[in-house]
Amino acid sequence: MTLLLSLILALSLGLAIEAGAGGHARPVSLRPRDLAIRFAGYGWVTAFWFQFSWRPWLAAFSCVLTILILSVISRLKRSIIGEPLVFSDFALLRQVPRHPELYYTRPLSDPRMAGPILVGLALVAAWYAVEPTLLPSEPSVALLAILALPPVLFSSVILSGEGKAAATLARLFPAPALDADIARYGLPATLLGYALRWRAHRRTERGAALPPPIRRGDAPVIVVVQLESFLDPVRLGGPPLPLMEIIRARATLHGRLRVPAHGAYTMRTEHAVLTGSDSEDLGFGVFDPYLTHGGHEPTSLPLRARNAGFETVFVHPFHRDFFNRAAVVTRLGFDRLIMEDDFPGASRVGPYIGDAALADRVLSEIRGRSAPLFLYGITMENHGPWKPGRLPGIDDPLAQYLTHVRNTGRAVEALIAGLEGLPATLCVFGDHAPALPNCRPGFGGTATDYAVFQFGPDAHEGGARRDLTAAELGHHLRQIVALPGEAETLALPPS
Repeated sequence: MTLLLSLILALSLGLAIEAGAGGHARPVSLRPRDLAIRFAGYGWVTAFWFQFSWRPWLAAFSCVLTILILSVISRLKRSIIGEPLVFSDFALLRQVPRHPELYYTRPLSDPRMAGPILVGLALVAAWYAVEPTLLPSEPSVALLAILALPPVLFSSVILSGEGKAAATLARLFPAPALDADIARYGLPATLLGYALRWRAHRRTERGAALPPPIRRGDAPVIVVVQLESFLDPVRLGGPPLPLMEIIRARATLHGRLRVPAHGAYTMRTEHAVLTGSDSEDLGFGVFDPYLTHGGHEPTSLPLRARNAGFETVFVHPFHRDFFNRAAVVTRLGFDRLIMEDDFPGASRVGPYIGDAALADRVLSEIRGRSAPLFLYGITMENHGPWKPGRLPGIDDPLAQYLTHVRNTGRAVEALIAGLEGLPATLCVFGDHAPALPNCRPGFGGTATDYAVFQFGPDAHEGGARRDLTAAELGHHLRQIVALPGEAETLALPPS
């Protein structure tokens, strides 16, 4: 009876929390089937916590606290980047204690974090002492119960990918529709359902393998630079950036770039450009394509470049383990990686290596090449969050951003100057808009800015403006690296 009462309380409070979190904008569905699925999600969370204590009221309290924490985090995330919590976010949790400066949080050693955590652990320990367990008094039966419950929960996950359970999940969650599914089934059930659907359809190989690379006599250069949080600062109320005038006057192709996310999730734009894959093609892997495929993309842009006779180089002045990027980009087809430990003594602007240092290293690689070169760089200087203390004498987030974006503009200008006269292509693009107070979700859709420059005797200036998606830009770059006669057909939007 106690177990039933505690479960009823957990379900009721969980529903109340999510109803309050959704408000009038996202009211919860009260249809019987939707409520049943919502309560099943709450029940699974309760059972998960119950297996650790066999104390019903502690499990119910843990379930309610879990729903509350998830709802608060989801609401905060939605306010910053326009998207609720998704299952793939949990795979990124290991990065938070390693790189707390990249997130709107504090290190776990900070007293403001450590204090509440220690108090919470003390309360749980006290609860263990006060509430009696439901385990049988017979030790052998109690041991059997302790050992049996975790496999039961684990089996419910394993079996969900097969047979009728998989078919039911596919009917409930046919395709990602976060806001609608959370309103219908609640956040816990949606997180679990999406994770199970992702697991059932996860693939590690896509497309056909490419033939062996060729050897070529010429030495063209293709440089693609992914600019952190970059867009035209005029759109944020900032002063004109000289680079934007150069882009309008000299780029063979430029315009707005519609990217898959706002304010975060660099890997989504990166994957779209490197593979040419639209978000709609990824199913439930859309939230973190690198987590889904791990870089196993046999027709990726760097592999196509390698096949066309280019040496492929990846440059990013940050930790190799972030996003598991070193392993992922190696699988994507990069021959050589230049990461943070390859920038000894490089100047930092704020907490990160400056964009000028990256431009210098890119130009050094170009000067030292002995073969055709395909180089993909990712800047780091303008990575958020923009908080007080980041830059001396500049505490306003927008002012910090504008300082960094000027440096980004100068770095791109240096690349343009360094490529003059070479048989070269330069592509630059913003990975996502910055998560600034005056650049919240809905600002300009999810569009950044991009430009493609051509250099050398056959180059022409002052090309068309065409707004593209990140995947379309990826297709355009695949045409540039393709061997003669192998260019893909891409119908670009009209200028």
